Amino acid sequence: MRDKHLPKHTGLWTDGTHEILNGHNSGLNMKEVTRHVVFLLTFLMGSSGGIELNSGYCLGTQCFSVSGDPSDFTTARDQCRDRGGHLMTVRSSVSQDILNILLGNITGRFWIGLHLPAGCPDPAADLRGFQWVTKDSESDFLHWAQSFDSSCSAHACVSVSKEDDFKWTQEPCAEHAAGFLCEYSFSDPCRGLAAAEGESVLYTTPMGFMGEDLLSLPLGSTAVLMPAETNYVCFNEEWIQAPWSCEIHEGGCEHKCTVNPNHESTCYCPPGQTVNPANNVTCEVMVDDPCLPLRCAHACIKNGDSYECTCEQGYKLAQDGRSCVDLNDCRDERQCPGENFVCINLIGGFQCVCMDGYAPIGDQCVDVDECASAPCEHLCDNTLGSYACSCYDGYRADPKSMHKCKLHCGVEECPAECDPNDKFQCYCPEGYISEERGEHTVCIDMDECENLYCNQACKNTFGSYVCSCYPGYTLFDEYTCVKYEDGTDGGSGEGTTPSIPTAPPVPHPDPTRQPSAVTVGGLVGIIVCTVFFIVLVVFLAHHTLSGKGKLESNGDMKAAEEEAHGLQTVASDA
Repeated sequence: MRDKHLPKHTGLWTDGTHEILNGHNSGLNMKEVTRHVVFLLTFLMGSSGGIELNSGYCLGTQCFSVSGDPSDFTTARDQCRDRGGHLMTVRSSVSQDILNILLGNITGRFWIGLHLPAGCPDPAADLRGFQWVTKDSESDFLHWAQSFDSSCSAHACVSVSKEDDFKWTQEPCAEHAAGFLCEYSFSDPCRGLAAAEGESVLYTTPMGFMGEDLLSLPLGSTAVLMPAETNYVCFNEEWIQAPWSCEIHEGGCEHKCTVNPNHESTCYCPPGQTVNPANNVTCEVMVDDPCLPLRCAHACIKNGDSYECTCEQGYKLAQDGRSCVDLNDCRDERQCPGENFVCINLIGGFQCVCMDGYAPIGDQCVDVDECASAPCEHLCDNTLGSYACSCYDGYRADPKSMHKCKLHCGVEECPAECDPNDKFQCYCPEGYISEERGEHTVCIDMDECENLYCNQACKNTFGSYVCSCYPGYTLFDEYTCVKYEDGTDGGSGEGTTPSIPTAPPVPHPDPTRQPSAVTVGGLVGIIVCTVFFIVLVVFLAHHTLSGKGKLESNGDMKAAEEEAHGLQTVASDA
């Protein structure tokens, strides 16, 4: 079966669906087709997760079902709502009789759609302050238990059980009951199929329960007439016999469904079996299988008095008459109707997804507000399917990352961007240097050409610079000029190959990496450090010179003592 992203059914069925169910889909509005297919796929392919449906009953244009899934009140309410209904409202004696039928042989407590929305119970009111989940208080039938609690601390949800004669009993909403009862409303019901003597009909409703004695069935119900095993589906108060459209539950076929050369849905069976001609949907064993010699890759169908190969949905028959190749379903513009959808072809099918910048909401692709996730550093403007970033005044988008912003001046001189809490902490755009002027700081364009960044010619620009070359040279790596091999001495050099040096060029400094400013605090620090260093040097010099003077004085005194001692010795000898 084709893998398709299908929107939820939201509208009434149209006459075109009758053709679809009969397997004729040429010339139809595909949007309507999609809506109808979804309804049947949703309900015929199985019940929603977590719900165990036991039994049900339909009357007129309403169906009631009982689920044996233990749940609290909120979970039970949500599960009924997810299936297109609501918790059962027992407004009349007829509803009470149906409740008795559904729970007649079941024990345990089951939630119904009656609860106290807020405040305290009102013993004087019919529903005693309680309300149906349909948000109204109308009721022709009351069945309260004698143990009703009218205090403000009373339990706010209601359950019923066989043990209490199905009296409306207050229960804590968070408590897990044995199950719950759901109620569904519908239009265009089908009456039960007429069965001849010896025949019986087994019905399956979109709500998931089955039965043989249902007299009124909703849209999408199926019926199997036994013993012939003929399948039917309910649509617009009529029973459509299988095979219907292959898009819907394999056309009602026991094995698989395909489209024959006449664009009609037809069933086929696995090798060794053939379609039962009595019902055209079930498979039966075939003694001599005429399809075996054909060696069909996918399927074999009977066409008149002969047999031929055919392919599953999403494929087409190859030229050899037996192989199957993928069919690009996206060539049909009707496959993904609606605005902002795009079709993606898959092997054996296709998928309808939303375009970039859109998300599926129901059966539509709705624009996603990317700005809600704050992708831009400054300003964000949401657009259809995208968004655009912009910057505050004095900034421009960063070419390396367009969702970020960088300071921008664009003229020779402009005010610096200063911290409002620290006026000495100022910033300038790249290619500018700050200068203090009284109580203000300005940014002045820096002439990078004075630093000889370019190999030949240089032109200063606001916040940057541009290198160029003399005639006969071409610019390489934004800085270096390379001479042409053919020796031309002029012109732009177009059409020639530059001689690129084998050794890597000397890297040039980035002209915008120079410091943008020296703050006043930094300047004061430099001055203090310099003064401290000078004082330290003077102190050390003074200490050194003082030490040297003492050494010289001590030396002179020692020499004088030695000389006096010598004179004394000479005098003694004399």
